[in-house]
Amino acid sequence: MNAREQRRRRATDELIDRIAIEEFETAHPDAKLPPVAIVIAAYKEVDNIGRVMESLPAMLCGQGAAAIVVIDGEEDGTAEIVRKAGQFAVIAPVNRGQGAALRLGYAVARRFGATYIVTADADGQSDAADLEVVLAPVVAGEADFVNGSRRLGKTESNDQVRNLGVLVYATIITALCGTTVTDTANPMRAMKAAFSENLTLEEPQYQASELLISAIFAGARFAERPVTMRARATGASKKGGNLVYGYRYGTVVARTYLRERRLGQRRPA
Repeated sequence: MNAREQRRRRATDELIDRIAIEEFETAHPDAKLPPVAIVIAAYKEVDNIGRVMESLPAMLCGQGAAAIVVIDGEEDGTAEIVRKAGQFAVIAPVNRGQGAALRLGYAVARRFGATYIVTADADGQSDAADLEVVLAPVVAGEADFVNGSRRLGKTESNDQVRNLGVLVYATIITALCGTTVTDTANPMRAMKAAFSENLTLEEPQYQASELLISAIFAGARFAERPVTMRARATGASKKGGNLVYGYRYGTVVARTYLRERRLGQRRPA
């Protein structure tokens, strides 16, 4: 992508985000988030989102918590379910990908007063009991960025190719970044809301690796905590088959690493 295309995409993203935030402010007048924002990206998850909302705690690590569910285009009734559950919904008018949706969720969390961000999946694969597990080191001031790890915990997936991919990319990113990582694509992660603003996040999809690599290169105190990765209750993954997913995920890893290396060379010592 050349510089002109990058500028055009950024301008488009800014417009979509502005439309989404304006709708959010209309739907949630005088919105004020509690200290913990549980940011969830959702695309065609109307069959799962209700159960996810029911599972979320109102308190995490002694702090009030609320969900920000970013509907990534294709509004199918998800927002109505979220709002009826007393949580916050952000509706992006265009489907861009999980990365763009999470980025928008981080911005809403910062703008409306959250101190901490913890993320989860909209399909029920994340165990709500693990939210406090990954958030606790950040609240305690022991880490700046915490990643959940199914390899330290457990996974219900029987997809051996996907499980092998988790191991392979953990090995690659560990070697590239010089920091031990066991699970690079886990949906559960935690950080201070302000920390997310200082990271370069550009990928519209597969943002887990971009966020992880960017955080490590930014000098974050990094930690992992064991979590459970549940099997999807209904529906199918939007990430494509294993080969396609693995290839695209790998290109994001390579692109982010090279970018962060260049940025690191320009940062003052």
